[in-house]
Amino acid sequence: MRKRILISATALPAVMFAAVPAKADITGTIDATITLEAGCIINGTNYDDGSTGVDFGTLDFGTYNTLFTQADSEVVSAATGFTIQCSNGVTPTLSFNAGQNDGSGDGVGVHAMAHSTAAGQFVTYNLYSDAGRTALIPIGGDIVLAGDGSTQTVNVYGRAFGEPGLTPGVYNDIVTVVVEL
Repeated sequence: MRKRILISATALPAVMFAAVPAKADITGTIDATITLEAGCIINGTNYDDGSTGVDFGTLDFGTYNTLFTQADSEVVSAATGFTIQCSNGVTPTLSFNAGQNDGSGDGVGVHAMAHSTAAGQFVTYNLYSDAGRTALIPIGGDIVLAGDGSTQTVNVYGRAFGEPGLTPGVYNDIVTVVVEL
């Protein structure tokens, strides 16, 4: 025998709603943004446009007696020269500005290293862009690099000039280098 189940018309909608919960998808968006400014990586350190205090390397002429005629050196950071990589599309120009003692001393160099304790004692020197030391980088002189975003090695060479009457001791100078972007 078959049983019949009767469901009243008023009970049917309640059963249907109880079996299928109501749902609706909620959609939205995430806004992503970034602002990039020009910058450079110099000797492995990242610098933003406008940074100061960058260490481009050292020009160490070594140790000589006071009767030397000339001494050669190269700006060194790591093994040779210094490396610079700037933002793609930016053509960096290195500008070699004045040192602290330019025009001092009787030697033929445009820059001068001052004796650390004996006032008025100077050793003059020049900066060059070639190993043969024929392409002088004058005060305010520039070296223009490629603007393709590649890492470039910049070699800067120096030559110090002896002169009569130098006093033994340590001589030094600081030349400001500006990377113009």
